[in-house]
Amino acid sequence: MSKPAVERPVDQPEQTIAGTLRRNGRHIMTNWIRELALLPVIVLLVVIGAFVNPAFLTASNFINVAQESAALGAVVAAETLILLTGKFDLSLQATYGLAPMLGAWLIVSPDGQGLGSDWNPFLGIAIVLLVGVVVGAFNGFMVIKLGFNAFIFTLAMLILLTGIQVGIVSGRTIYHLPAEFIYLGSQYLLGVPVSVWVTGAIFLLSALFLRYHRIGRAIYAIGGNTEAARAAGIHVDRVRIGVFIVASLLAALAGLMTAGEVDAVTASQGNNLIFSVFAAAVIGGISLDGGRGRMVGALTGVILLALVQNILILSPLTQGQTFWIDAASGLIILIALALARLIGTERT
Repeated sequence: MSKPAVERPVDQPEQTIAGTLRRNGRHIMTNWIRELALLPVIVLLVVIGAFVNPAFLTASNFINVAQESAALGAVVAAETLILLTGKFDLSLQATYGLAPMLGAWLIVSPDGQGLGSDWNPFLGIAIVLLVGVVVGAFNGFMVIKLGFNAFIFTLAMLILLTGIQVGIVSGRTIYHLPAEFIYLGSQYLLGVPVSVWVTGAIFLLSALFLRYHRIGRAIYAIGGNTEAARAAGIHVDRVRIGVFIVASLLAALAGLMTAGEVDAVTASQGNNLIFSVFAAAVIGGISLDGGRGRMVGALTGVILLALVQNILILSPLTQGQTFWIDAASGLIILIALALARLIGTERT
């Protein structure tokens, strides 16, 4: 009696590879949909702005919007890096104000409310950046190595550094800044402010770093599951402290942009900045739990906030009243959180 024919098994490896490719394709598509979810809203805002005021669609207005949001964008990129690791830093707001204040105070003459040391302007710029590095290293060490609560500790640092910022100049404004000190915020390149080019480069390099560099991928791994990342051989503490330093350095650089834009450093520079920073990050899909979000999303969050603020300023109904801008930012955050819940960007 002949044996019944045995069916040949299906080629499992090919099925597995095909299934993996399909899953990866769906995952990539879903990520892009999440990252670009704000684009229709941005287009809608452009249409609304055109009806609100004819000056909205002019090139000069868009350049102004980009220049005014460049410093905010740099701080958002900085905070995004920290958020991706599962931590956050409220004191970036204070670094944004204190670093340029200290640098300007040390190099400006007494006529401009400075110390009058007559130091080289480039030394003042180096001091600005050094303040960022020192504050970031201190915050990182205390939060990561010594285990202080990130919210409480960085809030305390925000209050401390802001007090120093106001105290060293007795609440006055420093002006008569050297041309080198204000270059980033005052000069143009190819008709576009240098600060906009710098912020664009920060977002581009950060996105490429997170996507292709091993430390960038480690940042996502740490934010996603710290213990698993540690078990995989990633130097979790070292990476997190490094991110704190880089973020604080970017905040100091952003403060230098604003000082150049207004040609002065005020004792109130940076006040309430952190609210807009978190608003842009949350709107852009950056998870506060860490490990989720991309720089593209954070950038769209900055653009959306900038357009809303510009429309409110140009609108004859609000007449530039800032409390409507604050109210709109709060409402946008609530809407973004609701949308994040619906599309699953928030962890359950």
